[in-house]
Amino acid sequence: MTILTILRSGHWPSLAGAWLHLTVSFMVWLLIGAMSIALAEDLQLSDQEVAWLVALPLLGGAGLRMLAGWSADWVGARPTALVILLAELAALLWGWLGVSGYHEALVFALLLGVAGASFAVSLPIAGRAYPPAAQGFVLGLAASANVGTVLVLFLAPRWAVVMDWHQVCAVMAGIVGVTLVLFALLVPQEQPRLAPHRAEWWHNVAEFIRRRSAYWLCFLYAVTFGGFVGFCSLLPLLLHDLYQLDAVMAGTVAALCGLFGSLIRPVGGYVADRQGGLRSLYYVLPVIVGSVVAVTSPSLSMAVAMMVIATGAMGFGNGVVFQLVAERFPKDIGLASGVVGAAGGFGGFLLPIGAVTMKGFTESYDLGLWLFAGFGVCAWGTVIVALRTRPVSVAGPSD
Repeated sequence: MTILTILRSGHWPSLAGAWLHLTVSFMVWLLIGAMSIALAEDLQLSDQEVAWLVALPLLGGAGLRMLAGWSADWVGARPTALVILLAELAALLWGWLGVSGYHEALVFALLLGVAGASFAVSLPIAGRAYPPAAQGFVLGLAASANVGTVLVLFLAPRWAVVMDWHQVCAVMAGIVGVTLVLFALLVPQEQPRLAPHRAEWWHNVAEFIRRRSAYWLCFLYAVTFGGFVGFCSLLPLLLHDLYQLDAVMAGTVAALCGLFGSLIRPVGGYVADRQGGLRSLYYVLPVIVGSVVAVTSPSLSMAVAMMVIATGAMGFGNGVVFQLVAERFPKDIGLASGVVGAAGGFGGFLLPIGAVTMKGFTESYDLGLWLFAGFGVCAWGTVIVALRTRPVSVAGPSD
């Protein structure tokens, strides 16, 4: 089946709307990380304070993804997605007109976490528009919208040079407003799937995570996707501290890394459809581990090469993990996307906080990155066990 045939097998405007929603939401979600150097200079912040600003949107997104995933399944993905865009718009308008001082900036950063919930509605919109045989590729393509990471890392530092960071929030608010209109036009109305006896969203989450494969997939996604967003958020600060790059150049390098990881994500889903998710993870997780521990190389060119390889491997792994999610939970893809995505967001929150905290104790990012690599080794170990216990399966541990 060719790529064009796959795209024609479903409702491509829904796929386009889902991709646009997630692209712009990624821009909003990582906006603080992209402007971290400008914020640090304007508000006179320490590295630890900047790390909290960078990490809080990821934490906020982690929590809201579960609620958004439930809402996508039982209220409807389209109305939930529209509410998310409206919330992003409100937060950005406050960032433009009202935020001043570090403590207000912390609240603002947490509110931007609503953009991270987009993942839990965009993927169900894309997935439900296509047949099961196309899920790996379609979900990978929709999730390649994390190219929004590239756009914001490349553009926001440049905007912050010619205008105040508050005005950057105004520009992003305009982009979100246009996206709101286009999304409403592209994605058709849907019938909500209400279930009165399961109306408590926390009950649905608890029921979901009792399945053995659910928390296994959460852990894998915390390493792959959490590593990707956390690493991309940290990169501008890391490049500025270690190699004295200015905000624009640091953002450019970070954008290059994000671009590679974003473009390769649908490839991960495509390969997983054909070779099996477990087999794909078996080969990509060691690449993540090896490249992450080498990113603090004394040579800038070597460090950049390792950063590109690391984010590329993480992006590939993202697509693989969500192929497994769609395969195991086709009837609850919204809830599954929310819970597994929340684990990814939480992993992204821990990476910059852990790396900068360890730097405060050791004057180096190395220990924090080695700790993340240790989690990567553990994830690889679970894949090896799953392959040995169920060599024919591509779906991981059984329920």
